[in-house]
Amino acid sequence: MSFASRSPIVAEDRLLHILTRLVELDPDGGSEHLCQLSAEVAGVTGAGIMLMSDDPFPRGALCSTDSVSALIEELQFTLGQGPCIDAFRDDQVVSEPDLAGPTSVRWPALCPPLLAAGARALFGFPLRVGGIRMGALNLYQDRPGDLSAAQHADALSLAYVSARVVLSQSGDMDLLQAGPGADFHLVVHQAAGMVSVQLGVSLAEALVRLRARAFAEDANVDAIADLVVGRSLRFT
Repeated sequence: MSFASRSPIVAEDRLLHILTRLVELDPDGGSEHLCQLSAEVAGVTGAGIMLMSDDPFPRGALCSTDSVSALIEELQFTLGQGPCIDAFRDDQVVSEPDLAGPTSVRWPALCPPLLAAGARALFGFPLRVGGIRMGALNLYQDRPGDLSAAQHADALSLAYVSARVVLSQSGDMDLLQAGPGADFHLVVHQAAGMVSVQLGVSLAEALVRLRARAFAEDANVDAIADLVVGRSLRFT
């Protein structure tokens, strides 16, 4: 299903249920409970929200519900692949109901560590309001299998509500109320700027170089960025 031309049609009863539950979790309607709400309403094991834009950088995770969903967001940021990346880039729902036996391997570096951590199925839903895109909602299950029709409909509604909440707070990204598991990878953005200057390349290329170095050394991209910012690692 594509979101290229408009926001999804959200069933009124689902929307009412989601908004009621969001107010129960946070009367101020903040964003820090969006992942908890998403996992609960969609009936999945966990959820995460990655903020993105059309520039080279994913902004990072707004929230995540548990250690596995945090790992999913971290690996997507480090590797530049995964359901949120694809959902945002292609502007449509992304579904992988069986990580252990996919019909086509689209995330070769992502699947092994996620399987080891206990994830068995991944789903990505774009966050969009009208013509404004801002990221993607990621859902995961600890067992293989596709989402039911009801779960899929709930996830579309959750993505719509999440997008509206994020949009209402995103005049300045610093004002977003980050939830549990939030990680905006500020050191990576700083390091990418430094590598860009060191190599005389674009920020997009600098981020690719950081990711490649992290992947080659089986390291977290934040750890490589720390070395760059601390001036103990220089790209030449």
